[in-house]
Amino acid sequence: MKKLVTLIALSLALSAPAWAATKTVTLFVPGMICETCPITIKKALNKVQGVEKTEVTFEKKEVVVTFDDAKTKVEALLAATKNAGYPSTVRK
Repeated sequence: MKKLVTLIALSLALSAPAWAATKTVTLFVPGMICETCPITIKKALNKVQGVEKTEVTFEKKEVVVTFDDAKTKVEALLAATKNAGYPSTVRK
């Protein structure tokens, strides 16, 4: 019986989705200078595993990204925009 309880506890502890949280970050993208830039940025961010939603505001030059923090990190989002040609920073 102890082995069964231990096995169940261990399997629950190792299941990452139970510990995951949805987070939101706002990225400032100063290089967003034309009406087609948001499309490129959104495509790049949506390719990152764990990204659930992206909202690009051209006028503010910002992107609000909702993501699963068990699957990706803010650094990966920053890298995705940079690799697409649009370096970004976290807006606080």
